[in-house]
Amino acid sequence: MSKKNQTMKTSELLRRFLPYYGPYKKVMLFDLFCAALTTVCEMVLPLILRYITNQGLKDLASLTVRTVIWIGAFYFFLRIIDGLASFYMAYTGHVMGAAIETDMRRDAFAHLQKLSDSYYSNTKVGQIMSRITSDLFDVTEFAHHCPEEFFIAFLKAVVPFLILSRISLLLTVVIFLFIPIMAVSCTYFNLKVRAAFKEQRNHIGELNARIEDSLLGNRVVRAFANEHVEMEKFQKDNLQFLTIKRKTYFYMAAFQDTIRMFDGLMYMVVIIAGGIFMVKGLIEPGDLVAYTLYVTTLLTTIRRIIEFAEQFQRGMTGIERFVEIMDANVDIFDEEGARPMEHVEGEIIFDHVSFEYPDDHNPVLDDICLKIRPGERVALVGPSGGGKTTLCNLIPRFYDVTSGRILIDGQELKDITLQSLRSHIGVVQQDVYLFSGTVMDNIAYGRPGATKEEIIEAAKLAGAHEFICQLKDGYDTYVGERGVKLSGGQKQRISIARVFLKNPAILVLDEATSALDNESEHLVSQSLDKLAVGRTTLTIAHRLTTIQNADRILVLFENQIVEEGSHQELMEKQGMYYQLYTSAYTA
Repeated sequence: MSKKNQTMKTSELLRRFLPYYGPYKKVMLFDLFCAALTTVCEMVLPLILRYITNQGLKDLASLTVRTVIWIGAFYFFLRIIDGLASFYMAYTGHVMGAAIETDMRRDAFAHLQKLSDSYYSNTKVGQIMSRITSDLFDVTEFAHHCPEEFFIAFLKAVVPFLILSRISLLLTVVIFLFIPIMAVSCTYFNLKVRAAFKEQRNHIGELNARIEDSLLGNRVVRAFANEHVEMEKFQKDNLQFLTIKRKTYFYMAAFQDTIRMFDGLMYMVVIIAGGIFMVKGLIEPGDLVAYTLYVTTLLTTIRRIIEFAEQFQRGMTGIERFVEIMDANVDIFDEEGARPMEHVEGEIIFDHVSFEYPDDHNPVLDDICLKIRPGERVALVGPSGGGKTTLCNLIPRFYDVTSGRILIDGQELKDITLQSLRSHIGVVQQDVYLFSGTVMDNIAYGRPGATKEEIIEAAKLAGAHEFICQLKDGYDTYVGERGVKLSGGQKQRISIARVFLKNPAILVLDEATSALDNESEHLVSQSLDKLAVGRTTLTIAHRLTTIQNADRILVLFENQIVEEGSHQELMEKQGMYYQLYTSAYTA
């Protein structure tokens, strides 16, 4: 992700954004055509008034009622066209902007699905949510109005210049000279506004992260009676956000005030220079009326661009933060030529595998050589930080090895498609995550499209069917956010049912019972024993009494496997496993 304080060039952001107009090219072109129609309709009025004024002063008799009515009818016809064109711009143009926003959010979410654990370990969820929701809201207005406003501004600058130049080139040049001077004067404040908006967006993400953290941990907050602490932290961030907005509004006010000053200067030039030109006979009274109206139109356009400048900067900031997500590196991906696995037996080989986390480069595993036979039940034990969970996380490629290779049934992991690899691996973790939805929804997540009968059978195998039937709405019971309405043991058995439904060849049990009470642990252990039958199983356990029946036990210490064997063999050795087991038993 880009550095927080680094602002990308507008040209680069537009280059990345423009392809999103591709599917809506026809809509955009017709929108610009409608914008041209509304501009032409607006440009005609000063010419009509100029004609009527000059004719009235020269030869009033030639200006008949019929002529005036025909001119009025023509102008009314133009206003009908203007109304239809404006409706198209306001409706279809905005829908196009919303569709582009939707496409960008789709791409951002799809890219987030590909990012590895490293990204999520270093990025706050509140920041991510801000980038794919509120940051993209402003893109709707930007996508619609940006080409439209600048196209209209171009027409309203060029057309009046061409018309007025035919009346008096000198007066026209004098008036239009103020435009580039105005643009240069406003550039400084415009850049300041852009930087302030980015700082504002970044802080919104931090504020979201603070709120999310506090709300998700509300039980801990209340348990420690620390509501005042959370309030103080929130108020600090909230007031900091106010300070950032105050700075933003200061630069916006300075920006707008500069424009108002130039407004006055341009009107002063029209009054003084136009009056002198009329006194000298260089222009007619109707021409001065036309000048005044065209300058008013020009200034109105400039004001619209100024008002749009805030929207423009909001849109550019949203695009920039979107691009920062899209530029986050996808560390884990399908290699060229990767193929799906079929008929998985479950043999796993670690061939001189070493691993260190990419962000801190601390070694976690060092030259691990290990062969796990199909259907073998292997337990991993050892002190915390020894690399047990990391070793298991390398099998479904949550991370890629730093050196060496891992093979399943003789096929290297990088030669297997991610979807196929992970579809054959089931993971049951200590910290169970249930999605907001029903019990059935959460079990069905193991195999989307499974029938109700298959879901119920999976629940029975997991020992969950009985307690599910006792819930208020059975399988249709709403579990709450993160499954808060269920106990730890209930959540764990639903997660096991999910894996039963998936029916993987390889099973990873990451301290699946360590957070449960004795009764729940007994029930869940029975379910896990059923689940492990006929599958290659890796079990990470702190309670060593739960893995005595494992075919093989590996002891990891200081990044390496220091002991391996059955429970009986390791106890007879009286090494590290013996020490861990006896100390745990004594405790």
